[in-house]
Amino acid sequence: MYIVSNGFLGLAPESACTMGRKERREREQKRENYATKHSAQKQKQTLIALGVLAIVAVIVAYAVVIFLEQSQSGNTPGGPPDAEPLGSAHTHTAILVKIFGDKFDFSSPAYQIKSSWIHFEGSDGSTIHKHANGVTLGYLFETLAIGIDEECFAFTDRRFCNDDQYSLAYYVNGEQVEDIREYEPVEEDRILISYGAETPEALQSDLLELESQPLVK
Repeated sequence: MYIVSNGFLGLAPESACTMGRKERREREQKRENYATKHSAQKQKQTLIALGVLAIVAVIVAYAVVIFLEQSQSGNTPGGPPDAEPLGSAHTHTAILVKIFGDKFDFSSPAYQIKSSWIHFEGSDGSTIHKHANGVTLGYLFETLAIGIDEECFAFTDRRFCNDDQYSLAYYVNGEQVEDIREYEPVEEDRILISYGAETPEALQSDLLELESQPLVK
């Protein structure tokens, strides 16, 4: 309702109150709508996050199960295919490698702990540490990127092979063998690898040196 006051046209007090209440209700309705919409979005985000966490939990659980199964069967990822679980053994084997009469040094960082199953450790290059049954010397040298067979002792940039002048020889506990790739070292074994034009006397000297070499435990 409109009224005239002092020559001016205006709303009656009751009408003004009515319009004020209507505006308040509209503002309240907008606030309620916003709160409802915001709450729904937050619930949606929470549900998505829970779903992602559930998927991650399933993947982790599956990975743990597979790892345990492989560990129990000996086929732990990254290990030798026929090895038993880590910790099934802990042996120490002395090794001496002579190339043209010079001792090869496995104590450098390039040859330290390249595998958990069998390795050199503690900046020592004279003792092989084996931490599982079923691990061979062939696997050790594979982890060191050194190729060995009955003919050659080979690095990535150089090969030492049998020929008319020089010969490669393997000894296990003083006995000469043709190949050591499939040999599994045991506690207090002693391995000699020799390459060159070595005389029997020189080889005997190397074997005596190896025999006196202390095991690092």
